[in-house]
Amino acid sequence: MAKLFLSLSLLLLLNGCLANKQYQKNFQQKNECQIQRINALEPTQIVQSEAGFTEFFDTNEQQFQCAGVEVVRHQIQPQGLLLPSYTSTPILFYVEQGNGVQGVMLPGCPETYESSQQQFEGRKGGRSFQDRHQKLHHFRQGDMVAIPTGAAHWIYNNGQEDLVIIALLDSINAENQLDQVHRRFFLAGNSQNEQQQQGQPIRTWGRGQQGGSQQKGSNNIFQGFDVEFLAEAFNIDQETAQMLKCENDQRGHIVMVERGLSFVSPIMSREQQGQQQRGGRGPANGLEETICSMKLRENIDDISKADSYNPQAGHCTHLNSYKFPILQLLQLSAERGVLKSHGIVAPHWIMNAHNIIYVTNGNMRIQIVNDQGQSVFNDQVRERQLVVVPQNFAVVKQAGEQGCSWISFRTNDNAMINTLAGRTSAMRALPLAVLTNAYQMSREDAQQLKYSRDETVLLSPSTIPYAAGRV
Repeated sequence: MAKLFLSLSLLLLLNGCLANKQYQKNFQQKNECQIQRINALEPTQIVQSEAGFTEFFDTNEQQFQCAGVEVVRHQIQPQGLLLPSYTSTPILFYVEQGNGVQGVMLPGCPETYESSQQQFEGRKGGRSFQDRHQKLHHFRQGDMVAIPTGAAHWIYNNGQEDLVIIALLDSINAENQLDQVHRRFFLAGNSQNEQQQQGQPIRTWGRGQQGGSQQKGSNNIFQGFDVEFLAEAFNIDQETAQMLKCENDQRGHIVMVERGLSFVSPIMSREQQGQQQRGGRGPANGLEETICSMKLRENIDDISKADSYNPQAGHCTHLNSYKFPILQLLQLSAERGVLKSHGIVAPHWIMNAHNIIYVTNGNMRIQIVNDQGQSVFNDQVRERQLVVVPQNFAVVKQAGEQGCSWISFRTNDNAMINTLAGRTSAMRALPLAVLTNAYQMSREDAQQLKYSRDETVLLSPSTIPYAAGRV
């Protein structure tokens, strides 16, 4: 009986400690959102490789700490290969330019792509064999691509122009149980030898961001294993096992494939190519969202899929877990927005998510207001800059003279907005009597306030745009 009581006591104590740890983590995260000033951010570090480079935004910025996310930008040259790796966080990335091929290795899934004849020759002994691998995913400009936590993946640029990817990593996602930063585990390469363009030490992929400790590059995980163990585990000779360590590899994390990458992949018919260009898919059969066949790509640039459209203002497309089911697993969603000259996104707040806005073209003026009614941001955001809007902070956006486009990442799989102006706004839903008494205005003024805008989210500019000459 005493042993049982002791066991129950230890169990309760352990659960209490774990609950307290989770509470402290949540409290610390929420405390980071006491923001008095938000800034438009640009990448602060560039890591150069043989066939491209990666830009990093500073995760020590308070707005990143508040949202619990990290953002990186990859630029991969034609025939460039981003080496296989996996991360401790889910990844959602937008293809800003170019097209490519991605492999995502999901554990337990079959190798459904295989050569029909013995066309590959072994390195030793002249033996021939068939190649088999998991399904490959082709993507193009405008696609949103999802990668689950811990899934090994690689990316290859098979196009004729540089492939540009802006990626969000959700550091405080429940699936990341290590710490509050993302960690990338390379399966190949040697990032110790990568070049840093700003004269700073080589940064660790996701580590060393808290506390300002000395940063250094990361080896691939095979460098930590003994050659004998690798040879035994793979049933290969020690010379081949030594090659897995990539100790003398000077190419970095993005390498050039001189003769192009050869892999087993179906040739798409013209009909399929047209469907890919439209970002469409065939009819659902009810079985396509199994773990091994889940859809990892969805195009968000297709204007025919726009959720909000105003010919005078622009259009917005939302991508949530109803349209893209894997987002429920990632607990993320996205928005693609395009505004015409001086077009306006109605003042609004996002009810259940932080909003990370990255400008892909043009510029726009943004105002952000916190819970104390204070303006924490009132400035222009231009191409390749980023700003974080914390949950429930009110925001309004207006495009500059040349218009603007952006991609937003949101930390909920079904982010919901509430507008302050327009036909479906909170102000429109209030009774006139509430408006007249709350703002001490006449009934006529309250009617004008309530009904002067019949548009919903995207508002056409007035005769003299507020942002004229400022953006």
